[in-house]
Amino acid sequence: MAPEDELAAGFESHRSHLMAVAYRMLGTRTEAEDAVQEAWLRYAAADRSEIREPRAWLTTTTARICLDILRSARVRREAYVGPWLPEPVVTRLPGPGGFGPDPAERAALTDEVSYALLVVMERLTPEQRVALVLHDVFAVPFDEIAEVLSTTPAAARQLASRARRAVADDGTPRHRPDRAEQRRVVAAFVAAVESGDIDGLLTVLAPDVVAVGDGGGAAPAGRHPVEGAVQVSRFMAGLFRRAMREAAVRFEPVLVNGELGLLGEMTYLTGEVQRLVMAFAVADGRITRIFDQVNPAKLGSVPRLEASRSLRLGP
Repeated sequence: MAPEDELAAGFESHRSHLMAVAYRMLGTRTEAEDAVQEAWLRYAAADRSEIREPRAWLTTTTARICLDILRSARVRREAYVGPWLPEPVVTRLPGPGGFGPDPAERAALTDEVSYALLVVMERLTPEQRVALVLHDVFAVPFDEIAEVLSTTPAAARQLASRARRAVADDGTPRHRPDRAEQRRVVAAFVAAVESGDIDGLLTVLAPDVVAVGDGGGAAPAGRHPVEGAVQVSRFMAGLFRRAMREAAVRFEPVLVNGELGLLGEMTYLTGEVQRLVMAFAVADGRITRIFDQVNPAKLGSVPRLEASRSLRLGP
């Protein structure tokens, strides 16, 4: 094997790990892919005789790149239209349909970061987010994190600690319900919105539920979160009622960052198709958070809806 081919093969063996690092830090697959590509360019240009552990070197290099992206992204996101939500990672459920038995749950899903946690991490400073991800997820020592952040190990430890407290204080559940509970709750939500059943929605929504939509100014979405079971129930019922009146609405149950969610399409008489991904946070048998991602720029890597697997809402 030629030296350049061997170098590329060595890097490829770490690509999935580096994507996991970058996605957790950045919240978008597009930016994560750019960061990993930049890490490859730096690796190819580096003096490999000085790199004792390629995986560790690539991890910290990717983290430095992500830190720069996060710092520049804060300015862009301050000018963003409406709430900013992460780019979802959508995979299909095995087998036909969506709410049937799912015996083939993949162990790898336990390593995926939940959508709700990514949303919370958006509130951290870039330095806090990098410290938290590197230490708590990938077990990078604080002396190495300090080098990434150009600070001391003690300061890096403090950044991770503050990030941990901020995440815990948010109140979003950290423990994932099992797939059976997710399936039951999401199926009840779909049945309630399909029939406009406010009482049914109040049963499946937590009292302090919050619904957030991200249209990025390119698709219709609320400019502010909707809070409280009554308000969210009315908002969701009205939203689906209006959508079903104006378009053919279909949904397919999918996995969104490893948890049960919905992939949807609304086809209007004009031929326009609006796509969306709905992610949920579930705790104690109720939905505590609803995230509607409708920004087309963040749905480019999402698979197309399959008619044979979809649920058609409305007449």
